[in-house]
Amino acid sequence: MSDDQSRLDLFIDRMVSQRACLDFAIAETRGLEGPVFELGLGNGRTYHHMVQYVKNRRVYVFERAVASHPDSTPPEDRVILGDVRETLPAALERFGATASLIHADLGGHNREKNDAFARFVSPLIEPLLATGGLMVSSDRMYFDKLTELPLPPDAVEGRCFIYRR
Repeated sequence: MSDDQSRLDLFIDRMVSQRACLDFAIAETRGLEGPVFELGLGNGRTYHHMVQYVKNRRVYVFERAVASHPDSTPPEDRVILGDVRETLPAALERFGATASLIHADLGGHNREKNDAFARFVSPLIEPLLATGGLMVSSDRMYFDKLTELPLPPDAVEGRCFIYRR
């Protein structure tokens, strides 16, 4: 990732990487039965992508307030509303360590704030992932027991990260 890239180039790198990493993670976790968690809905593009390609697993969205495109809005029973600081610990009680795939695009445009939030939220995410499950993130995460994987060929280094339990 270069600091002299235009914001458009950074965005394109992020989108290309996000799709490549999600497609890789969906394929790698196809044999797992646990739910899929989307942390942060935004406009709903990655949620829509996942429900198109994830088969036989429910996709749950964690979001403070739903404001997605109508075509990308999950059914109410698949939305977990609230701050992830509270909803992730509650999800551990509800689901246990069963998530086959977790995707997080929680950061904003401030790298220092993103890193601080990633350090805070990593211990809340880690216990939700099933054995063999994958975590895809737009930011570097800080896990004790997950292994960072190499990116798929189409992904841009530093724009997405993949972790496996």
